[in-house]
Amino acid sequence: MSRLDEIKGIITGIEDDMVKFYEKGNKAAGTRARKGLQGLKKLAQEVRLEIQDIKNNG
Repeated sequence: MSRLDEIKGIITGIEDDMVKFYEKGNKAAGTRARKGLQGLKKLAQEVRLEIQDIKNNG
């Protein structure tokens, strides 16, 4: 379940920056949030491929 923990960690890290951007208008926090979301997207794709590989190869 380490992949799940990685995803949770990224989301937790992004949370503060999202609040700062949307509620306080902090543009630098928006940049950090976008970077974190890009990392989440990359990790999600890796997990998708891993799941597909395990499913196909048993």
